[in-house]
Amino acid sequence: MQGFNLNIYVEAWPLANSFTISRGTRTEAQVVVAELSDGKNKGRGECLPYARYGETIESVVSALENTRGALSEGLDRYGVQAVLGAGAARNALDCAFWDFEAKKSRKPAYVLAGFSSLHPLDIFYTVSLDDPEKMAVEAKRASILWPRLKIKLGAPGDAERIIAVRAAVPDAVIIADANEGWSLENFDENMDACNRAGIVFVEQPLRAGSDDVLAYTPRKVPVCADESVHDRHTLPALKGKYDMVNIKLDKTGGLTEALAMAEEAKNMGFSVMAGSMVSTSLAIAPAVLLAQKADFADLDGAMLLARDRPHRLFYGKGRVGLPEPRLWG
Repeated sequence: MQGFNLNIYVEAWPLANSFTISRGTRTEAQVVVAELSDGKNKGRGECLPYARYGETIESVVSALENTRGALSEGLDRYGVQAVLGAGAARNALDCAFWDFEAKKSRKPAYVLAGFSSLHPLDIFYTVSLDDPEKMAVEAKRASILWPRLKIKLGAPGDAERIIAVRAAVPDAVIIADANEGWSLENFDENMDACNRAGIVFVEQPLRAGSDDVLAYTPRKVPVCADESVHDRHTLPALKGKYDMVNIKLDKTGGLTEALAMAEEAKNMGFSVMAGSMVSTSLAIAPAVLLAQKADFADLDGAMLLARDRPHRLFYGKGRVGLPEPRLWG
């Protein structure tokens, strides 16, 4: 049985500008890269440990280190699904396996995933949480190249932010992401503002675990689960509460689970968005495959960096391009 060598790298990538959501502000993306090798071929996968889910750089590195022995004895991509739970560590290793398999077989990862071809994706550009006036200015600037915008919310005054942004970009397609920052007290006011502004849908308005009220709260704007959804096992509890799910590789634990989850979510009647963390093109590239199965794509994470990897994904004209094999897959 073929064994693998594992290298683990911790990297920090500065952001072009500070990025703010309801939980705080960041100025860099700290990622973990897993690299698999059999002595002839190599495959890489990147993840972003997320504190909201109890992850740290140290915990993810430790989880990966714990697989080293099994990998040397031939643990494969399917075995990884049982050895590691859903989360960032498994994502890095799972995506490294996909890349390795593509390099070894000389077949693109999308072919291995069952796609005959890939198409470029229309994506959303994210406007960071700020004062209403500043968000309106940033939305207007971004809309020159990006007709689809995602505005971060989740702080007092969100209704004013929604109104200000819509006034600045009357023709833009806009989605909103509250990152669990709303409460029952301001839910109706904020949803009414979203409805008047023609917001397409709202991501995770209420905190995961405190969102049962969505099952019996009338609303005129669809609601998308993010923090409330991780892998396939978390889907059934969302029925009746959410209209959509945001599938991210760092939550599902990799592309293998994400592709299966997208199919199951659609069979259950959910619309699907392929999302990403703030990370480099290496982490976004596998999500381009996932997004082929999605209704919406929110894959601008690498655009927020001050610099990106060689052979990075191309962003332009409202779209993200297809990954080069030299980057991944």
